[in-house]
Amino acid sequence: MIAPAFHLEGQTALVTGAGRGIGKALAIGLAESGSNVVLVSRTMKEIEETAATIVEQTGRKALALCADVTSKEQLAETFQKAISEMGRIHVLVNNAGMNIRTPALEVTEDQWETIMQTNLKSAFFASQLAGQHMKQYGEGKIINISSVGGHTALRTGVVYGSTKAALIHMTKVLALEWGKYGIRVNSVGPWYFRTPLTEKLLDDPQYLQEIISRTPLGRVGELQEVVGPVVFLASEAAGYITGQTLLVDGGMSIYGF
Repeated sequence: MIAPAFHLEGQTALVTGAGRGIGKALAIGLAESGSNVVLVSRTMKEIEETAATIVEQTGRKALALCADVTSKEQLAETFQKAISEMGRIHVLVNNAGMNIRTPALEVTEDQWETIMQTNLKSAFFASQLAGQHMKQYGEGKIINISSVGGHTALRTGVVYGSTKAALIHMTKVLALEWGKYGIRVNSVGPWYFRTPLTEKLLDDPQYLQEIISRTPLGRVGELQEVVGPVVFLASEAAGYITGQTLLVDGGMSIYGF
């Protein structure tokens, strides 16, 4: 058979920041593709609701675990619970992230630490825990949700952009180091999608028009359009792909912003 398999039957994916926006869409999309899902977030109500939706709509197992992903201790406890309940983690999606849009001259130390810990520290230590687990089985997939902001300079996003650029490079280094264990590490770099994080910005007609004018496809993304690339990278269809970043940006990175 030549056609590659895009389905995720019999697998379990752990998604951080799964309570809303892109993370919620990814959790549901992975379940629709056949995977059981572990949803991780600081807000239990949101992930419980998403887990219930997954079970009802797909019949897949969905486990909601509340944790602060900036805490290595809480991450370790989360992985232990997930493995105990699900038996194995085949896919990790490091989606948890945030931004504080501040001009570089006004960034505070607290802002720097908050964004760095949420966007970068959490992704590394979650990857480390996943890597230790996946190494035992000789395979695994880690997908980091980076951003075009890690590839192209964005205004008033110096800390955010720095974390996402580091995440893209971390993806390459982990792919190089863990390829011998059969662990593939890739990232997906979105542009603007309608989420709670971008809602206020995109509700500003002038700002929205500026975004659209710099996007060759002439629109913001739909959530399913970032789900597809993640499912692809988690599947055997991407079995020979590692260390790469797939920009899901409507062509925006051709121009910059």
